[in-house]
Amino acid sequence: MNTRHINTFKYQRLVVAYHGCDRSTRDKVVAGKEHLRKSEKEYDWLGHGIYFWEHGHDRALRWAKQRKGKSVKSPSVVGALIQLGNCFDLLDTTYTQALSFSWPRYLESLNNQGKTIPQNKSAGSYDLDHVVRNLDCSMINWTITQLEMAGNPRFDTVRGVFPEGDPAFPGSYIQGKSHIQISVRNPDCILGYFIPS
Repeated sequence: MNTRHINTFKYQRLVVAYHGCDRSTRDKVVAGKEHLRKSEKEYDWLGHGIYFWEHGHDRALRWAKQRKGKSVKSPSVVGALIQLGNCFDLLDTTYTQALSFSWPRYLESLNNQGKTIPQNKSAGSYDLDHVVRNLDCSMINWTITQLEMAGNPRFDTVRGVFPEGDPAFPGSYIQGKSHIQISVRNPDCILGYFIPS
């Protein structure tokens, strides 16, 4: 597989981020009795990892409330201090260009394995954001693996911005659920947890 090195740099940046969950999970994580689990769903927006909303307490709580009665009994939020480390940051053109560069090789890899191209799709007629991101997840995971195999440093986190939701007011391009999301691939980047006030 022919790939390339990209100029990566370690982010010496700490961010405060939030994870929506059940209150019991929050309490166990803060007490050090449990760790947040890595998500490895086929449709994870930023590939596999532990998901957080950067500076997005309200968004994390709303997410937990949407899951009430399913995986969440008592919606809550756990805060975390995260060192981004070696971040595959989709707010930086270095990394979006890496995805563009990888695309033909990704397609070739799928073809060689006899696999079809995953698709991003809607979760239903109400979903205009296409929240089932199978293609994005697969492509990000594949690209990061290829870059690491080519000798790039291990990626600790992935970070992306997502315009999402209905317009904040009529005619606006500001969307009501827009956010910056972080997928933590290396749990050592989570420096500590806290219960938000």
